[in-house]
Amino acid sequence: MNTPAILARSELGRLIWTFRKELGWAAVFSFFCNLLMLTPTVYMLQMFDRVMLSGNETTLVALTLITLAFFALLGFSEWIRSRLMVRTSARLDEAISRRVFEATFKRSLTQGATRASQSFNDMTHVRQYLTGAGVMAIFDTPWAVIYIAVSFLLHPLLGWATVFFAVLTLITAILGNKAGTRQIEASNEAAVEAAGYLTNKIRNAETVEALGMLPALRRQWLHLHDAQRSKQGVAFDLNLRVQSATKYLQYLQSSLMLALAALLALDGQIGMGALIASNSLTTLALRPISSLVATWRQFVDARQGYRRLDALLAEAPAQAHNDGPQPLRGAIQLEHLTASAPGRAEPILSDLNATFSAGEVVGIVGPSGAGKSTLARCLLGVWPDTTGSVRIDGRLIEEWPRDQLGAQVGFLPQDIELFDGTIAENIARFGKPDPELVIAAAKRTGIHDMVLRMPLGYDTPMGDSGQFLSGGQRQRVGLARALYGEPSLVVLDEPNANLDDAGEAALMQAVVDLKAKGKTVFLIVHQPQLLSLTDKVILLEAGRITRIGAVAKTGASNRLETQP
Repeated sequence: MNTPAILARSELGRLIWTFRKELGWAAVFSFFCNLLMLTPTVYMLQMFDRVMLSGNETTLVALTLITLAFFALLGFSEWIRSRLMVRTSARLDEAISRRVFEATFKRSLTQGATRASQSFNDMTHVRQYLTGAGVMAIFDTPWAVIYIAVSFLLHPLLGWATVFFAVLTLITAILGNKAGTRQIEASNEAAVEAAGYLTNKIRNAETVEALGMLPALRRQWLHLHDAQRSKQGVAFDLNLRVQSATKYLQYLQSSLMLALAALLALDGQIGMGALIASNSLTTLALRPISSLVATWRQFVDARQGYRRLDALLAEAPAQAHNDGPQPLRGAIQLEHLTASAPGRAEPILSDLNATFSAGEVVGIVGPSGAGKSTLARCLLGVWPDTTGSVRIDGRLIEEWPRDQLGAQVGFLPQDIELFDGTIAENIARFGKPDPELVIAAAKRTGIHDMVLRMPLGYDTPMGDSGQFLSGGQRQRVGLARALYGEPSLVVLDEPNANLDDAGEAALMQAVVDLKAKGKTVFLIVHQPQLLSLTDKVILLEAGRITRIGAVAKTGASNRLETQP
């Protein structure tokens, strides 16, 4: 099967194949570079076999000027090729990085973000190999045959000697790299595992420090690190052996080729120019093979990276974007919805069926572990392992373009996750902040005055994960983010968990305002006072809807009535 057909199998292959023209031009300039590298050989032949015999100074000057012109052309070709590869590298990064970012983010929803950085390292390895020394070595390799052919023109014995050393170098490289590839791949995998473990633990540094977990975690990390270091040492040792053997052959061929050429010159079969040029030709013939050996580690890294990126993009296909935004009303329909998790025998949610009209305020209640937070994520289409369906306005949630859907929904998770940036940026979801919308969302959650009392107001940095704010402040900023931009569907998971009385009053007023504007709201709550705001309540028990109905307000208490 040809290369285009192989690359067309995957999205990553198709992306790379779009740069075939740039790589083709690089191959063209590589042709000129390698052709012009014969200049010193031809110059020496002419110098010793013509100028030295004739003693003609004019010929010497003309020959030298021509050689200098060829050297200038060689330098220009190298410069153009390098410049082309730099620009191609930038464009290739631009073409791939967006998809890798999206796919890495989607994978983090299912597998966590412990290996997120690995995807970008893989992208770097692939890009650097395709636009750097690796691909240049591939372009240069066919020229070994040309240089060997020129050696045959000088003398058949010189040609066969060059073939012998080229084959010997190639066999040494193949055997050494075949053994080293397995060690390099094992070392890379161990490095990924150790880095992922460390990244995950650093993310929870405060908990680790507070509970004195550092010694135990350090022991586990050192175990992974030692395994990586051991495998890396074996791979490095093998690589050094291959490089040493290759250098030994280079020195050996240089001396033996010079000795063979000297014998032929003493016998009168070649001239002094051929004696000097033969060694240069052999060096040129072995140079591409040496380049392949030197870039073998890069090739292994790029191949591993390509495979991982290929699998990553296949797991998260690019989503088609519609021409224009589609307004969201907020009607929700659950049809046989089942949600599971890896390593769990029983599903978290089992065969849920329910319909909620646009503009309803729905409460979700139930004991801990009943699946309330999982249902919240299913309503927004961010729980990865589901069967059945969730429809929004009659359309499967998977069919909604995520950028369109996300702009029209609000979500407050149970664990508030804020990001390093200003308060305004966090409320505006890191889009371009609209001051009026930011202030409106802040006022609806009762934090406007609090923000104005801060040193920089809405431009106050929050720190990583909002570390400069209290738990209640983070909760209310997260709520303001959920309400930013007048979303039509709002899902709030225990929104009053960290709120004081003032914050809870602001929350209740915000829900009343949303209801008055016809927004669909889902509230996961434990405190009964918020249920008074709902039109409908569902009771989850062991992942099933056991009751669904309205709340009867009887004095200071709320009681769930079964829906007929």
